[in-house]
Amino acid sequence: MVDVEVVQLLVSPAHRLAGRPSEGPAPGPGDERVRRAEVRAGLGLVGDRYFAQAAHRDASVTMMSAENLPTDIDPAVDLRQTRRNVLLRGVDVDALVGATVSLDCGQGPVRFSLNRPARPCAWMNVTVGPGAQKALRDKGGVRCTPLDDGVLLVGPARFEVLSGPAPRRGARGAT
Repeated sequence: MVDVEVVQLLVSPAHRLAGRPSEGPAPGPGDERVRRAEVRAGLGLVGDRYFAQAAHRDASVTMMSAENLPTDIDPAVDLRQTRRNVLLRGVDVDALVGATVSLDCGQGPVRFSLNRPARPCAWMNVTVGPGAQKALRDKGGVRCTPLDDGVLLVGPARFEVLSGPAPRRGARGAT
């Protein structure tokens, strides 16, 4: 178990990156970051665009490591640009694809199955800046399924790998 920080949470009711990147993001609320997010097992984050969507059951929540944000491209980059849900500092979630993990923000542990990489798309070059898609390759976060109901909060948390990730070529270790 390691101490981590939940830096940001994003719960977005709208798909903002639809269509062609050259047309720009769709309008939506100015800031979809929240301090508290309710998690429902197998469904995702209450109020999020992927909540209870059958096509996204194995990818309803996306975690990303703050250390992997392309701050050299945009020093202010955060979840509003990357469109991930949970930004963690202190663990390399990209190295944990295939693992089951627990995140406890002080409200009780919530387990997640880290299913597959969140591949960066051409939208990253629009929302973050030119070169962001390439900079986020293999560092764009992990698409997850929540296994428990619970609450996530911005701030200090405990992170535990409950079952190891599937071996993959070039994997980096968790910190």
